[in-house]
Amino acid sequence: MKYLNTILILLAAFVAIFCQAAFNSVRHLLGAQVDLLPPLMVYASLSTGLGSIAVVSILGGLWFDSLSANPLGVTVLPLFIVGLAIYASRELILRDQFFAQFVLGLAASAAVPAMVLAVLLTTRHAPLFGWGTLWQLIVMSLGGGIATPILFDLFGRLNRAFGYYEEAELSFRPDREIRRGR
Repeated sequence: MKYLNTILILLAAFVAIFCQAAFNSVRHLLGAQVDLLPPLMVYASLSTGLGSIAVVSILGGLWFDSLSANPLGVTVLPLFIVGLAIYASRELILRDQFFAQFVLGLAASAAVPAMVLAVLLTTRHAPLFGWGTLWQLIVMSLGGGIATPILFDLFGRLNRAFGYYEEAELSFRPDREIRRGR
């Protein structure tokens, strides 16, 4: 049961990437596709360890690149950098606050595509880049910001449904006798 959270995150990443590739209604409606990998990296960074962050960024990035026009592996490093940055300051982040989740999702959803674009531009690829890119970045950022608190709530429910919590052992035993006397 130790790896349940990581398995659920990987399953959610696989389903999210498949749905992004298979269903284009959001892309046609808004003019941009909302990417759910950065919000998943925010959740993974705040609730799992460094190994899980690496696995989610590697597998999620490779799955995403295999179904997109990106060169294979270009998304892995930006996802890992975002996950590592959040993981490094996780003690300072109020992970249960809606506003903190929204802001982290917004920042991660803006940072990952910007870093992917920077990697593509420095490796002599010619991505489509123009004023429409700004609109797509805004839609992706807002969509990721909105999706992050929803993912936190969803994973909280899944962990309560499938996981278990060990009950803390009390120092007071209910069967002990207390002697009182004068």
